[in-house]
Amino acid sequence: MKHLTNLLLLVSFTVFSQYNYEPSEAFPFGQPNPEAPKQIKDFQKLIGECNCKSFSRKQDQTWAEPIEMIWRWKYIMNGMAVQDETLKADGKHSGSIRQFIADSSKWYVHYYSSSSPTTTLSTWEGNIKEDGDIILYKDQKAQNGTAGFSRLTFYDINNSGYKWVGEWVDKSEKITFPFWKIECIRNED
Repeated sequence: MKHLTNLLLLVSFTVFSQYNYEPSEAFPFGQPNPEAPKQIKDFQKLIGECNCKSFSRKQDQTWAEPIEMIWRWKYIMNGMAVQDETLKADGKHSGSIRQFIADSSKWYVHYYSSSSPTTTLSTWEGNIKEDGDIILYKDQKAQNGTAGFSRLTFYDINNSGYKWVGEWVDKSEKITFPFWKIECIRNED
């Protein structure tokens, strides 16, 4: 019986040690896996939870009143990827799964939303810039048919929080039209 107990303990330890980087009581937002590309730490300052205000455009293109939201970030897939989710006071929740693909040296961000379920997720791609901003792009035409991008930028990233802006930009990035802004303050609880 003692051998069976020892075998069960060894199997349990082996199985659970395979997932050392998942969220746990000690690390509620997970940890970066040392086997992951070093870029897994690009989002390190965003990991955790922030209280945010989300500003989006109304139909007439003026800014609507801000919506309170929680933006939560964590390491997933045993620390090999990053996931974020937003919980908005208006009930329109969303999230993304972020994976760095070494072959292309880019992050790929797959977005989903409770207000617009889809069989195919929208994908942005990009990297960290020298100044610490995170900039992601997806081809997208303007409403008038002009070629351009949906550009998402995380900026003013620090220990207290960060800001985010979603914009349509033309191919030269000289014409910009912000359609969504978010301001976040880190939740210390």
